[in-house]
Formats: sequence, C-alpha cells, structure tokens
Amino acid sequence: MFVEAGHFALALALGLSIIQFTVPLWGARVNDPVLMSVASPTALAVFACVAFAFLALLNAYLTSDFSVLNVVENSHSAKPLIYKISGVWGNHEGSMLLWILILTLFGAVVALAKRSVPLRLKANTLAIQAAITIAFLLFILIASNPFKRIIPMPAEGQDLNPLLQDPGLAIHPPLLYIGYVGFSITFAFACAALIDGRIDAVWARIVRPWTLGAWSFLTLGIAMGSYWAYYELGWGGWWFWDPVENASLMPWLAGTALVHSTVVMEKRNALKVWTILLAILTFSLSLLGTFLVRSGVLTSVHSFAVDPARGIFILGILIAFIGGSFVLFAWRAPLLQQGGLFAPVSREGALVLNNLFLTTACATVFIGTLYPLALEALTGDKISVGAPFFNFTFLPLIVPLLLLLPFGQTLAWKRGNFLGTAQRLYVAMGVALAVTLALIALTFGGPVLAPLGVGLGVFLVFGSLNEIVTRSWSKGSSWSKVNSWALVCRKAIGLPRSTWGTALAHAGVGLTVIGIATQAWSVESIGTLRPGGTLKAGSYQVRLESLIPRAAFNYREDVALLNVVRDGRELGTIETMKRLYLTRGMPTTEAGIMTIGFSQIYASLGELQADGSIGIRLYYKPLVLLIWLGSLVMAFGGALSLSDRRLRVGAPSRAQPLQVLPAPAE
Repeated sequence: MFVEAGHFALALALGLSIIQFTVPLWGARVNDPVLMSVASPTALAVFACVAFAFLALLNAYLTSDFSVLNVVENSHSAKPLIYKISGVWGNHEGSMLLWILILTLFGAVVALAKRSVPLRLKANTLAIQAAITIAFLLFILIASNPFKRIIPMPAEGQDLNPLLQDPGLAIHPPLLYIGYVGFSITFAFACAALIDGRIDAVWARIVRPWTLGAWSFLTLGIAMGSYWAYYELGWGGWWFWDPVENASLMPWLAGTALVHSTVVMEKRNALKVWTILLAILTFSLSLLGTFLVRSGVLTSVHSFAVDPARGIFILGILIAFIGGSFVLFAWRAPLLQQGGLFAPVSREGALVLNNLFLTTACATVFIGTLYPLALEALTGDKISVGAPFFNFTFLPLIVPLLLLLPFGQTLAWKRGNFLGTAQRLYVAMGVALAVTLALIALTFGGPVLAPLGVGLGVFLVFGSLNEIVTRSWSKGSSWSKVNSWALVCRKAIGLPRSTWGTALAHAGVGLTVIGIATQAWSVESIGTLRPGGTLKAGSYQVRLESLIPRAAFNYREDVALLNVVRDGRELGTIETMKRLYLTRGMPTTEAGIMTIGFSQIYASLGELQADGSIGIRLYYKPLVLLIWLGSLVMAFGGALSLSDRRLRVGAPSRAQPLQVLPAPAE
C-alpha cells in the first residue's frame, strides 16, 4: 500500500502544481493579492507530496520490496545499506524523482521567503516553477513510473550497476542535481520579471543568492564526479571530455558568467538584458544536460535511459521551455533600458569581458559535444570529438580569462586605472614569475607549458589574496610594526564575507590550475609482476607482496598488496583489486592510492595471467589533489559569499519608481 500511496502522491502533486501554475499567474495578471498568495501554500503542499513519494520509493529499497520493478532492476538483498539508499537515484526513474524532489524543494524555500521577495514577483516565479514541475511530473507518471509493479514477484533483485556502488556516486548525483535544479529558480525569476516588467538592481539582489548557491553545489557535484571517475574507473585521468561530463560543464560555465553578471546589475543597474538572457541560457543548458543523460542519446556510465519514447518526451520538454522562454525574451527584452554607465576600463568592464570569454568557451564545448550527435542524426556518419579539439578551442579562451582575472578583481568600480592596478599586483606578478623561472630551470628539457601553467595558478592565488591585503592595509602602516599588523588583521576580519568569498573562489581556481598544470610531470609505468616483482614510476617503486582472494557482501575480489618504497625507505602498503559482482557477473577495478602531501601514487590492476603474474599500471601524480582541493575552495568561497548578510536581508524599497514595461495587449 505504501507504494501505491507514493504513486498517488505524485498524481496529487500534479494536480496541485496545475493550481500553483494557473491561480497565482492569473492573480498577478489581475493584481489580486488573494489569488497571488495561493502560490506559497500550494508550493509547500506540492513539495510535501513529492517528498512522500520519494520516501515511499526509499522504503521499497530499504525493505527489498521486489514487487516493485525498479527495485528488482537496481537492488539486491545482500547489498550494503548505503547502496540500497543510493540505488534510489542510481537509475533513470529514481533519478528523475530526485530531480523533481529538489525542484519542488526550491519552490518551497521560495514560498517560505516572506519578506525578501515581493508578492507579485513570488507569484509569477512560483507559477513558472510549477510549469516545470508539471512537465516532469507528467513525464514520470506517463513514461517513467518508479512504482511500477512486477508480477510474479522475483525472489531476488538484479543488483545495482557495480560502477555505481561507491560512496562517491552516492554523493555526486544529489550535489549535481541541486546545482542543475537550483538554476531553475533563477530561470523562473527571469521569466517572472519579463512577464511582470520589473527588472532592476533589486531583482538582481534577490536572484544572486540563488545563483551563488546553485553554482556552489554544481561545482561540488562536478568535482565529486571527476574524483570518482579518477579512482573508480582505473584509468588515472581526472577529465575525459566525455559528452556527459560536458553536459555538466556547460551550465557551470554559463552559471559562472551569470554570477558575475548579477554583480554588475546589482552594483550599477546595468546589463539587464544580458543577465536575463544568461539566466535563461544557464537553465536551458541544465535541461540539455538532463536530455543528453536521460534520453539514451549517449552511451555512458552516467546514462540510464535507453527508451526512445522517453527521449522524445524529454526533448518535448526541452523545446517547450527553452523555446517558450526565448520567445518571451524576444518579446519583452527590447523594451528594457540598460541603466547605469561605466568606463571600459573598470571592474564592470572586466566582468563584461569575463562574460564574453566564458560564454564563448561554453559555445565551443556546446559545438564539440552536439556536433557529432547532429551529424549522425542527419547523415548517419559517426565521428569522435575528443581532447585535441577541446584543447585547441577551449584553452585559448580560458588562459587569457585567467590572466585578466586578478586585474578585474582589483580594478575600481565605474572607472579604473589599469596601470595603477598593475602596480598593486606587482608582488603577485613577481612571485608568479619567480616560480615559473625556477620550474623552468629545475625541469629543463621537460614539458614547456607546464611551468607557465603553474606560474599562472600562483598568480591567481596571490592576486586573489592581494585584494584582501590592499583593502586591509592602511597608508603609512609599517611592515615592521606589530601594531600595524594587528590593525591589518582587524580590518581583514571586518571585511564583508562576500569579499572573502570572492577572493577564496578565485584562489581556488588558481589551485586547480596548478594541479592541472603539474600533471604534465606525471609518470606512468606498465608491467607484469609476480609476487616479489617491482615496478618503478619516477622516484617511487612498488613491490608486489602477494595476491589475496577476499569475499564481501555481494562480490569477491583479488587484492594485490603493493609495498611502496622511495630511496630505499618503505612508505607503506597500498591495496588495489579486481572485483567480480556475483549477481551481474560484472568485473570492476578498484585503484590503490597512497597520498603523499598533495601528490599521489596510483596503482591499477590488469588481468590475472595463467602463470600467476598480473598486469599493473602505476602512476606518480604530483600535486594532483590540488585539482579537487581548488574546487572545494571555489565552492566554499561561493558559500561564504552566500552567508554575507547583505545577500540574506530583504530587498530594500527604492525611492525612484521601478522600470515597468508596457502591459501585454489583451
């Protein structure tokens, strides 16, 4: 009965969503506060229904209810508890239910915002959010029912895909979905503002926290997925330019541009049209990512659906919302006026340049990802677009953007002085140059661009910290006086959290750049070893101690014990294994990793040979952890900015009247 109740809750949520869409929208149209106020309680009720449905599916997994087809196909009674829970979203139907749960959760949070969002804007926003909910509830009820029964009930399930039975994959999808779906609120606010005709700095202030939150979670989700692929798939790489990876990168790039654009709109009441367009584009790319992963168009470990009917349904949703929002934008945007002016050499100008680089880089990823699919659909020809294309088109756009980033952060608002800014960055430039020259000297004859990449990362880190120092250091202070340093520290602590958040986010980018650049010095060795045999990678050597068979909950494995030695000194033992999941008969490779500072020794097993030897792939990866540490720092910077009180208080009322577009013709 709990399963049927969950199914009924989804149908009830659909009916309530229709009310949430129609009544407040009409109330805003006729300016009826009573009708507009229907939006908030209805949004809360929709969330309650979807949450109940999600709990019903979760209960079916926890109790191994094999009368539910979804549980049969993705669970097993011997599976560990954590993977029974993650199995709920480790499949197409469950992942879409999680998508809708997060979507309605964001709507409920907006509904609870009593003072920070004006009633009319809230009514229109929740109506747009309800329209998205209606579309996906129809999809899940018609084409992707997670509560479908199976008769007769099998005695056991088919288990979850072994590649998904990992703690990283238990965390990665929820983080990614919060990022994806978080941009739906920004999208809804943008469409609501176009409908209502009220778009100004106050609107930007309301939208910016939602954008920052979604961007922070999307950053964490991408980083978690990258690290999972690094240690779970056994190939030792951190990014493959896989189309599914690109599907998450595109909204991240557009969302990064949106975060910076809302800053300009809030500070200068400028870039209105561009900010609205970015809000629409970012969520459109999130929907595109959902289509690519859930439609069966792509074959990937991340992809679940293979039913063409589902793909057509999601494509219809994609066309309706992307097409509809662009029609609305084309209709209302030409009536907007741009507001405040600023000089080209200013922080606003730097943020505009930032947006141009980011959106162009996003366009190159879009073309490289979708062109092979479009070509195959039109001609039947299959081509592969891989790392060489993206390295040739993406990197030339990102490198100058990163070079300009510290300058843009240091420039003054409205009108800046480029030479004066360069003088304030001389310490950061000097440190970066010294590090670059030192690396060139130490690694002479090695990779040419790697020292430049490390120098760029160092420039980003010190350039970001320079913003804190220059804002905290008073004129006339002495470097040698304790009192001066105490005053500097007090001023630094008293700076707005958004200032600290911006500096940390940009420093996180620098750490990631350093981690990526140093992979040019990675060392890879491949060999076939018997117990007692050795293999060397760089200055590290591993010795195969033994091969041990083991059994666990739902798999058995062969474990290789590798003793790591450097300069005759033993550093410890790492375990790497080959697993066989019994239910599906599917083998997986579990990499063995030893972390030394920010560097790692990485070992991956090959196949066991008839003579008792086994293939081993060994890597030494210098400073590789900085790639993901930088992502964590970026996300933390976004969260710290989000905690700034100026982004949490209600939007102030303005003395001057808001810009109001002409009402649409009857």
